[in-house]
Amino acid sequence: MPIKTAKLSDPAVRAFVTAVNASDRERLVELLTPDATMADDGSDRDLDDWIDREIFSSNGHLDVDNESNGGRSLLAHYRNDTWGEMVTRWDFTIEDDGRISRFETGQA
Repeated sequence: MPIKTAKLSDPAVRAFVTAVNASDRERLVELLTPDATMADDGSDRDLDDWIDREIFSSNGHLDVDNESNGGRSLLAHYRNDTWGEMVTRWDFTIEDDGRISRFETGQA
């Protein structure tokens, strides 16, 4: 049974999942540091291109199954119109100001 987004432990991760599921690109970008980076399946990707392609233009959605590392690591079912649904892992680096400077995702 998925964890309700409102119950996720880390505020930045909770806001990230909320923004993804609401298809709120502006809010998601506000959560990221200006120099934020990301990786998908172990390869660094262009952040803006990736979030547009994998989240916003393809109706991305996260259902979190488990969290660890104080809520900064997730195991989730992720789905979008391009790839369908898959079990994924998400790891976040959060800065002192509460913004995300890096996230890594990939199939679990």
